Amino acid sequence: MYNVAQDIRHLPYGYTILIAIMIVASFPPFIAHTTLLNLFGFTYGLQGFFPAAFGSLAGSAIVFVTLRIMFSKRLRSWTSTNEKWQALETVIRSRGMPMIILIRISSFPPWAWSNTLFASIASVSLFQFFTASLFLLPKVMVYVFVGSRIARLSDGEQRNHMDTQTKIVNSLLVVGGILISVLASSLLYHYMQKEIKGLRDSPSERDELAAEAAEEAPLLGSESLSSP
Repeated sequence: MYNVAQDIRHLPYGYTILIAIMIVASFPPFIAHTTLLNLFGFTYGLQGFFPAAFGSLAGSAIVFVTLRIMFSKRLRSWTSTNEKWQALETVIRSRGMPMIILIRISSFPPWAWSNTLFASIASVSLFQFFTASLFLLPKVMVYVFVGSRIARLSDGEQRNHMDTQTKIVNSLLVVGGILISVLASSLLYHYMQKEIKGLRDSPSERDELAAEAAEEAPLLGSESLSSP
C-alpha cells in the first residue's frame, strides 16, 4: 500500500487522481470520504491537506449544483407536498447559518448524503452551503494528519530508523488523532440531537415537524431524488 501511495505521489499530477476520486465519492451512495482523507495524508503527508480540502469542497459543491440542476423540478414537486420538509426549510430559513453549520459539521448524515440533503433544501443557497462546508476543514486536517502518521509507520525504511520511543510517539499520535475525531463527532452529534429535541419540545407544530424531518433527513433526501 505504501509503495502504491509513493507511486501516485511521484506522478506529475498524481494528486488530481485522488481529487477526482474524492469528487466521485461525494455523490451518494459512496461513503469513502474519511478513508480518502486518510489516503491524502498517507500519500502526501501534511501537504495532503491542501488537495484534500480542495477535493472535499469542490466535490460537495459539484454535487450540490448537479442535483439542483438535474432534480430541481422533482424536488420542488416533492417538497411542496411534504409538510415535514416544508417545516425543516422554514426553520433553517429562520435560524440561518448557525443551523446550517450545525447540520453540516455533524457526523450524521454521512458526507455524500449530507451533500444530497442540502441540495434538496430549497432555502439553502450554494453560498451558504459552501460557507458551512468550510467549517469541516479542521476535521479534514485531523484525518490527513492521522494518514501521514500511519504512512510513517507503514514504511519499513522509516520504521527501521525509528527508535522505540519514536514509534510509540507516532502510534500515540495516530490513536490520539482518531480519538479526537471520534470525540468531536460524538459531541457534534449530541448537540445536533439536542437541537432536534428542542424543536420537538417546542409548542410550535412547525418546529415539531422540522424535528421529525431532521431525524429522517437521509431517508427523505434519497426518496425525494428517487421518487418518480
